[in-house]
Amino acid sequence: MNFAQYAIEHKVVSWMFALLLLVGGSISFLGLGQLEFPEFTLKQALVVTAYPGASPEQVEEEVTLPLEDALQQLDAIKHITSISSAGLSQIEIEVHEHYGADELPQVWDEVRRKVNDTLGKLPPGVATPAVMDDFGDVYGILLNVSGDGYTSRELQNYADFLRRELVLVDGVKKVTIAGKITEQVVVEISQQKLYALGLNQDYIYGLINRQNVVSNAGSIRVGDNRIRIHPTGEFSRVEQMERLLISAPGSTKMVYLGDIAQVYKDNDETPTSIYHGNGESALSIGISFSSGVNVVDVGAAINARLVELDNERPIGIELNTVYDQSKMVDQTITGFLINLAESIAIVIVVLLVFMGVRAGLLMGLVLLLTILGTFIMMKVLNIELQIISLGALIIALGMLVDNAIVVTEGILIGIKRGQTRLETSKQVVSQTQWPLLGATVIAILAFAPIGLSDTATGEFCVSLFQVLLISLFISWITAMTLTPFFCHLMFKDGEVSGDEIDDPYKGLIFQLYRTCLNLAMRFRAVTLLIVIAALFTSVMGFGYVKNVFFPASNTPMFFVDVWMPEGTDIKATEALIGRIEKDLLAQQETQDIGLVNLTSVVGQGAQRFVLSYAPEKSYSSYGQLLIEMTDLTSLNRYMRALEKELSLKYPEAEYRFKYMENGPSPAAKIEARFYGEDPVVLRQLATQAKAILDAEPTAVGVRHSWRNQVILIRPQLALAQARETGISKQDLDNSLLINFSGKQIGVYRENSHLMPIIARAPAEERLDADSLWKLQVWSSENNVFVPATQVVSEFSTEWENPLIMRRDRKRMLAVYADPINGTDETADSVFKKIRADIEAIPLPSGYEFEWGGEYETAGEAQVSVFSSIPMGYLAMFLITVLLFNSVRQPLVIWFTVPLALIGVVSGLLIFDAPFSFMALLGLLSLTGMIIKNGIVLVDQINLELREGKEAYRAVVDSSVSRVRPVLMAAITTMLGMVPLLSDAFFGSMAITIIFGLGFASVLTLIVLPVTYTLAFRIPYPKQV
Repeated sequence: MNFAQYAIEHKVVSWMFALLLLVGGSISFLGLGQLEFPEFTLKQALVVTAYPGASPEQVEEEVTLPLEDALQQLDAIKHITSISSAGLSQIEIEVHEHYGADELPQVWDEVRRKVNDTLGKLPPGVATPAVMDDFGDVYGILLNVSGDGYTSRELQNYADFLRRELVLVDGVKKVTIAGKITEQVVVEISQQKLYALGLNQDYIYGLINRQNVVSNAGSIRVGDNRIRIHPTGEFSRVEQMERLLISAPGSTKMVYLGDIAQVYKDNDETPTSIYHGNGESALSIGISFSSGVNVVDVGAAINARLVELDNERPIGIELNTVYDQSKMVDQTITGFLINLAESIAIVIVVLLVFMGVRAGLLMGLVLLLTILGTFIMMKVLNIELQIISLGALIIALGMLVDNAIVVTEGILIGIKRGQTRLETSKQVVSQTQWPLLGATVIAILAFAPIGLSDTATGEFCVSLFQVLLISLFISWITAMTLTPFFCHLMFKDGEVSGDEIDDPYKGLIFQLYRTCLNLAMRFRAVTLLIVIAALFTSVMGFGYVKNVFFPASNTPMFFVDVWMPEGTDIKATEALIGRIEKDLLAQQETQDIGLVNLTSVVGQGAQRFVLSYAPEKSYSSYGQLLIEMTDLTSLNRYMRALEKELSLKYPEAEYRFKYMENGPSPAAKIEARFYGEDPVVLRQLATQAKAILDAEPTAVGVRHSWRNQVILIRPQLALAQARETGISKQDLDNSLLINFSGKQIGVYRENSHLMPIIARAPAEERLDADSLWKLQVWSSENNVFVPATQVVSEFSTEWENPLIMRRDRKRMLAVYADPINGTDETADSVFKKIRADIEAIPLPSGYEFEWGGEYETAGEAQVSVFSSIPMGYLAMFLITVLLFNSVRQPLVIWFTVPLALIGVVSGLLIFDAPFSFMALLGLLSLTGMIIKNGIVLVDQINLELREGKEAYRAVVDSSVSRVRPVLMAAITTMLGMVPLLSDAFFGSMAITIIFGLGFASVLTLIVLPVTYTLAFRIPYPKQV
């Protein structure tokens, strides 16, 4: 049965279908989850292994290499990147993109098994490797806990209290605390004093440990009961440790530990990370959301709970929000919903103007029902409201009315020609249902490269394809059913004047178009030459279009990476960060620079709070400032000023200024990788590449991954003298460790809080390098102190590589750079300037080179998309062949596809907009839109020819009859994209579609008829 006939004759079913879409869509919309960006699983894990005392080379050879060899055997592994530093191995694992989130737990289990299988191959002293598979977790809410005058322990107690309370909020997955500084009990003993008193070092430290150990004292049976025995004697207060009695070997004379040592609580001198909030010491609380929840609702619940808990907050402790994804999502989704509403309103207004009030309202209603139907399917398929899915709806808006326009236009023309509503509805739907279905499928297939891409970018954008597929199919269904049904209700038979029956295309626009078309048909060769020349010019002009992978985010926040020379103590790095913070806060106080929030992290990156943020790994010389401004204008102005100021005021550090990104965030936009075994050769190659980048004024932040070499102190152990005095290398290591860094000798318990007991020398000894010569070395064999000068021939110094990086089991040194901020320079433009020179660097035998950075990430994404294009385009071409049972007609249609490039290049150059990955997707989508217009036009030509009309006249009359549907479809799509022009993420895509479709649609109405007459050898008549 004909779809239109069924819908018109079964009014109850049609009304129920419309009601289902209206009510079900509204309910589904309210129940959809809300996110800022799509849920996305970072397929990365980190394997961290401590090897105390080992050099970077030892860590590499004895720990990193065995673990890499084991992990490389897993098929799921795409890349393995490692950093070997003194005492620490950090191996980052990246899994192939085609593994889904549900498959990753199995992959991580296999990783753990491989790591465990390697334990027997690791040397003594290596800690058990930790596999951190939550490395990619995103903490949507970041809070800072700070308080002037509060100790680190007091801040931790309050942060722990908040963690216990917030993890109970529905929708919260995990709450973590970062920036904790270990509190420890210090036993500070001068080795000189121990030597003078003749006290046994091992005995003292062993006694402290044994006195405070938890051991089993058993139980005793008393009658029928078994009673546990638990002696006293553990230290319950630090002061009790000072009252511990000790004696010299062979002596009965006892002394208190407090007489020869200072015992007190102190923070770890070398923490792994330090957080500041607005200039004060702070802790960071990260809150992650459960999958599939409405982030806005959960965020509101968290904030409400924080308000309830505010009475528990000690006076003077501040709780500051660094980032709140729920508020960002609310702003983003609200903004996009406004954009969507504006787009719908624009489309409806256009329909009202060009199609008349009733026809415009009719198609506006069908459009609304189609969107609501899309919401129903999004709810069923668990597709959340986020920037990609809402952007897809806005992109689809114009296409969603294409089918309804063709059907409504056909019905109106039929009524004007005197046919009944039912008769013309049946006829129009019967004639157009399969061509429109084919055109709809082709429009969907144009977006297939996104849905079929198995890269991270493809996964990120897959909801774009899903929403377009759903909405376009629903638009075809509503066009075939509800559109003729509403036409039957809103129009009446006989709504026609006498001259409209003869020719419904007597309007000025139609006559003007007919004249232009006849002129183009008369001079077909000239017409095609002009079009080909314009296309060639646009291809040449594409070289002047800027290229970026993903544009920066609209979030008014930027980052400053601060790199002190490698080997810098974390406290020195913190001191520099503190001076910079003081400057920024003072400028806000005096100049109101627009600073909203200032957070800094020393020693590593912050907790990952958005997908695009890649936290830096652990380096004592590294710090990062997270600076939130009031708006982008203030941000851009101050960011440029701060970049100049820091380089001049604090030249001892290197800086990298970067915006918050919408897409992947590599270590640098430009990355040149050198592979080889010899560190000296790698550094020489890096020096050459660095010199090229330094000479390029548009490249900033030039540095390399191995950083500067550092000084190593090498005590030369005199083996003969050491053997005579009973000193081993381990004795020397222990004495050096205790004297200068401190050694853990036990654990102190304070309720549920465990603190390491650290033995170390007083500050005047451990902070003075000259103390090396005064060192007393304890002999564990003879239980005596021996002066270091007796067993150490000299304390020499050497240079060593503090970091050894590897990638895919090969040593790799990467040179980094970024384009200068505040200019039109992009990573691509800088890359083009330096590429040839760096690639010209001669490589010794056995050494390799490759590009990383944005060039690599963009290339991988584009290769994945383009690899899907041939099959998608072949399917699209075959569908057009099936529709027309011809090859020439599809070729005529496809000839118009490249014409979009004329408009795309013009638009991007006019707006000075970059060609981004999203613009690439927009360009590919234009194929489906243009072919859809071509199918409608060629199908009408075939219809006219079947009715016996002369060939030339059939081409002209068909083209005239399709002017309004083609231009209406183009105009609605173009104007529907207007609200996205100002959006950072979709702006370049909007320009691409608006200008590409606009130019292509106008040219299609001219070029397609011209090429059709040439392809089918239709002559220009002597009399038109």
